Amino acid sequence: MKNIFLSVIAMVLSTGIYAQIYMAKNCEITFFSESPLENIEAINKAAKPILNTSTGDIQIKIAMTAFEFEKPLMQEHFNENYAESEKFPSAIFKGKINEVIDWTKEGEYKTTVTGKLNIHGVEKDRTIDGTVTIKGSEITISTKFNIHIADHGIKVPSLYVKNIAEDVEVKLNATLEPYKKK
Repeated sequence: MKNIFLSVIAMVLSTGIYAQIYMAKNCEITFFSESPLENIEAINKAAKPILNTSTGDIQIKIAMTAFEFEKPLMQEHFNENYAESEKFPSAIFKGKINEVIDWTKEGEYKTTVTGKLNIHGVEKDRTIDGTVTIKGSEITISTKFNIHIADHGIKVPSLYVKNIAEDVEVKLNATLEPYKKK
């Protein structure tokens, strides 16, 4: 996260244009795994997406250990056995909004973002549908999509196959505001 943040700061300082860079003031990412034995849900409120409205570039780095679960044992299993958070501490998405958006005009815009999603050290090309809402100086981004965990090299031991779904639903809702040099 520090490297992405420093890259954005350098970009902002070199261009001198501050209003084109937006950073999340709040962000909520959830994932949900439905299975016959037990549903698994987690929430992460630590991620800070960054958006450059002049280019449509968007980036987000997600600390895997920041996902919180209802049961502490689920969180422990997630970090140790599946996400292997010590070895793969972050998930990263870098992409670009495909549609042209008038960032000065309030409204709701259906979008697609094409980029690379890296989870568990495995990078995959993705195109993700979402919504961008502009209201005043705030931009809200939201999306819902599925991740096939095997695509990212996440293995589920045969003993737990009925506990964890092959596809996990991910939702992201974030409100961004113009980056202000302090």
